[in-house]
Amino acid sequence: MLFEGRRPKNLGVHNGHLAECPATPNAVSSDTGRKSRFIEPLRFEGSASDAMMKLRKLMLHMDRAALIDSSEEYLYFECATRVMGFVDDVEFLCKPKQNLIHMRSASRLGISDFGKNRERLEQVRELFNQN
Repeated sequence: MLFEGRRPKNLGVHNGHLAECPATPNAVSSDTGRKSRFIEPLRFEGSASDAMMKLRKLMLHMDRAALIDSSEEYLYFECATRVMGFVDDVEFLCKPKQNLIHMRSASRLGISDFGKNRERLEQVRELFNQN
């Protein structure tokens, strides 16, 4: 892809948290202290494994989303934009005892994402809550 960029080395779960958002304004996370980058986590009822399976299936049906890493409580996808092929890193971290799933979406390149990362995660929330 033309604007793929390099996969960040700080992704994944560190001390029970997702990576902090980069200094550029092209990322959102439910696991951040920065108000301007904050997005509400997903909330679920029932088992954590069912919620993560549902989320995994939902993401796999999204256009240009590729599953890169997964475990019982973590999912990592690369999502490419349609026209230019910019890649965003999208992560989910389940907190079973709290019945929530933290989410993070960050662009690899550029400064502005024109709200795409927030839009993507709100779309995920809408689809997740439909079923």
